[in-house]
Amino acid sequence: MRHAARQRGFTLVELMVVATVSLLIMAGVMGLYLNLSRTNDDMAKTNALIENGRFAIGLMQEDFAHAGFWNGYIPQFDDLTVTGVPGDVPTALAPVCSDFSSWSQTDKLNAVGIVVQTYSAVPSGCSGIVTDLAANSDVVVIRHAETCSPGVGTCDALAAGKVYFQASFCDSDADASNPNPFILGTSGFTLRQRDCSTLAERRKFVTNVYYVRTYAVTAGDGIPTLMRAQFDSSGGATPTNALQAAVPMIEGIESFRVELGLDNVSDSGAAVNYLQAVAWADNATKTSPTNRGDGSPDGNFVHCGSTSCTAAQLVSVVEARLYVVARSRTPTQGYSSDKTYTLGSATLGPYTDGYKRHLFTSSATLVNVSRRRQTP
Repeated sequence: MRHAARQRGFTLVELMVVATVSLLIMAGVMGLYLNLSRTNDDMAKTNALIENGRFAIGLMQEDFAHAGFWNGYIPQFDDLTVTGVPGDVPTALAPVCSDFSSWSQTDKLNAVGIVVQTYSAVPSGCSGIVTDLAANSDVVVIRHAETCSPGVGTCDALAAGKVYFQASFCDSDADASNPNPFILGTSGFTLRQRDCSTLAERRKFVTNVYYVRTYAVTAGDGIPTLMRAQFDSSGGATPTNALQAAVPMIEGIESFRVELGLDNVSDSGAAVNYLQAVAWADNATKTSPTNRGDGSPDGNFVHCGSTSCTAAQLVSVVEARLYVVARSRTPTQGYSSDKTYTLGSATLGPYTDGYKRHLFTSSATLVNVSRRRQTP
């Protein structure tokens, strides 16, 4: 009779060896997974940081390109066909946050003539709109007429009580009561086209104010955010036309700085003087005004202080340099950097808080201002 073979299992030592090897393999796999997860997380942070920075630069760059668009209207001081002394040279900064009903005709002339204002602090009277301004960051104001016709495409239709800009192209519209043939207001839009019969189109008056707030949604959440406040009507039975509450645009923007290029020297080398009639180097050809700009910035770019630049400086702005520092939403464990960030004449950093940052720079030409100053 054949006996059954005796079966043997794993010994305790063998089980311990297998368990140890399994744990080592699991630890290696877990370490690899954590490294991959950390790498993917860092890549996602970097991609979001780069995307936000580029978006912020593009948003403001596009608005600067529209600055000074008045639907064909050219202020007298920039119109080389005007033979006399211009009567609309801005003498002061235009209002930023005050109710439009308090604007004088001079305020309106200044708003049309000064299409960009920048500040390194909250503008006077704007503390209710520009709140929790981030350190080392500017406030920029950009003005123009709406770039689309009312009711066409996605453009809002005309609405009663809102502020519109209307320019005249009929010579007889100019008179003693309105020597500057444009209307900026809520009513009385009687100016006409070149045929002096058809009413001229009116466009919505646009003022955009950009700044960086120290938080995104809730005060103290620590996510710096690019904000934009827009001039509009509050609606209701008695609408108020003023700068409305700012809305978040792009999270992760820690600061931005704007430096302005001034066109204060003519192509003949003489200084610009808008308080005089146009002086031509050659009256016969009228190709080179000696006391008007040539559309190009001259000398060093300037950075405006807490009370902005002067009216004389801002009238001459034809280009802006933009510097934007984007920051990751959350810190990276163990990350440290000795980098500094040069924003024109200012330097920020180094930072030791674990957040990754990137500096974006670009320039923006005020096309509607610079092009009309260029001569053959």
